[in-house]
Amino acid sequence: MLLEHVFVLSAYLFSIGIYGLITSRNMVRALMCLELILNAVNMNFITFSNLFDNRQLKGDIFSIFVIAIAAAEAAIGLAIVSSIHRNRRSIRINQSNLLNK
Repeated sequence: MLLEHVFVLSAYLFSIGIYGLITSRNMVRALMCLELILNAVNMNFITFSNLFDNRQLKGDIFSIFVIAIAAAEAAIGLAIVSSIHRNRRSIRINQSNLLNK
């Protein structure tokens, strides 16, 4: 696969994630869009790692750390969303005004 194809795919995933994060009203959809953004960043890390330092694997190791952080973010985020849904009966972003009370 050509280098430009990987960058175009990564930019496309990143832009879908940003658009979904901005326009999303659902918390679960916002978390999924955040995962898309992190996956696009991981694609760039691995591509640049293979392009510039083929022997040291710094980008690959850094992307593994990002994947671990994304898994923790998904678990904690879904736990928070389920807690909000249990208390408020809604997971819409504009209806969860937790700091007002």
